[in-house]
Amino acid sequence: MEIRNLYLPFELELWEKDHYEARPHKNTFFEMVFVLEGTGIQWINQYRLPFAKDKLFLIFPQDSHGFEIQSSSKLFFIRFNSAYLNQQSKDWVKRLEFIFHNHNHLPGCILKTVADKPLVRALVEALIREHHHQFPHTEEVIQQLINTIITIAARNISLITPINIDKPKSETAMLMINYIHQHIYEPSKLRVEELAKHFNLSATYLSEYFKIQTGSSLQEYVMNYKIKIIEMRLIHTDLNISEVVYELGFSDASHLNRIFKKYRGISPSEFKKRKKQT
Repeated sequence: MEIRNLYLPFELELWEKDHYEARPHKNTFFEMVFVLEGTGIQWINQYRLPFAKDKLFLIFPQDSHGFEIQSSSKLFFIRFNSAYLNQQSKDWVKRLEFIFHNHNHLPGCILKTVADKPLVRALVEALIREHHHQFPHTEEVIQQLINTIITIAARNISLITPINIDKPKSETAMLMINYIHQHIYEPSKLRVEELAKHFNLSATYLSEYFKIQTGSSLQEYVMNYKIKIIEMRLIHTDLNISEVVYELGFSDASHLNRIFKKYRGISPSEFKKRKKQT
């Protein structure tokens, strides 16, 4: 299977086709595809998904994907790699981590909020104008527009059931999961007592309820989410372990290393080394 690389931090492409069938391929970068006009089929991994106007797809590195055009179509591609992520602020990268954590749940359009579709369309059209005309300070404007689209994508992905758990059986369980994700950098708010108070439940009942609904204890879920964040930082940023130790509530670097090795079987440095090799 063809593997495609990206040699710049980001790349934009407007694609207009009447008839086309792209063979499945894999990227070594992230790709967002917004459908301006047309209809067809997108295939991603084992899924075949119809696309139409105002759909936004997010494709992750190593996803197998392609397109089949059924009517005259106009697609806009935003491609970015780890170098682009390394240029962004730490706070912005934190917002991206929700996307990384949920990437297995992204077949199909990721815009779950109907009102966001015209907003993303307006941002894409602004990107096309900036990219075509090269106005003064266009590079800065383009990056701001790209980051806004990615942030909107993250907001919509927060409505999708997270990975590593069975689908929750109730809306309350989903609200608990979203609360955990929103406050993952505030360990004091993730104590059972604090969650029980927030959701007006007893601490004992909340723990039992969460385990029944998700198949995982609250502590296990929180720790798995923290480990996933660390993995994504190791893969996609120039992570300094000392920077994330206190953010995620570890006592020191050795504590983080010990927990990471317990859950993944190797140290963070070895994990990063292996990922670079592959």
